[in-house]
Amino acid sequence: MKDQMNSAKEKMEKCLNSLKHEYSTVRAGRANPAVLDKVLVDYYGAPTPINQMAAISVAEARVLVIQPWDMSSINLIDKAIQASEIGINPTNDGKVLRLTFPQLTEERRKELVKQIKKFAEEAKVTIRNVRRDTIDKVKTMKKNGEVTEDDLANFEKDIQKLTDKYVADIDAAAAEKEKEILSI
Repeated sequence: MKDQMNSAKEKMEKCLNSLKHEYSTVRAGRANPAVLDKVLVDYYGAPTPINQMAAISVAEARVLVIQPWDMSSINLIDKAIQASEIGINPTNDGKVLRLTFPQLTEERRKELVKQIKKFAEEAKVTIRNVRRDTIDKVKTMKKNGEVTEDDLANFEKDIQKLTDKYVADIDAAAAEKEKEILSI
């Protein structure tokens, strides 16, 4: 049963880390290199992340500078960013690309908050699925005579406590990101 608990904890931790990474890619009005994580450039026939082709730096609070190591790839990076769902057109001066993040409108802030809440709800569902699957495995162990009724009851209480902790962590991460977006 300890193995089941450790496995569940590990899966829940991965879910929380995945949610935090997803939040880092949400464009919140300030320059953040993580928004480019999902943008792939067709570089010599291979989809390549921008951070493997260029130096990405934050020049100002709302300006990202992308400096390719191979200057012949600057137009490829430019096209990939324009084709992505970032919603920002880069300015190309032949040496570097600049992404200027506009101020967020009230409407866009509300959309982002909805998106954040949706991500949080999906993560909570994943956490609950881990709990359900883990309890099912232990119930199977009980049917096979490996675990007693009392052990099963105690395990269910412990897995519920773990689930509640991770759901609270998800709520805290969502509240923090929501506060960040609404305060910009």
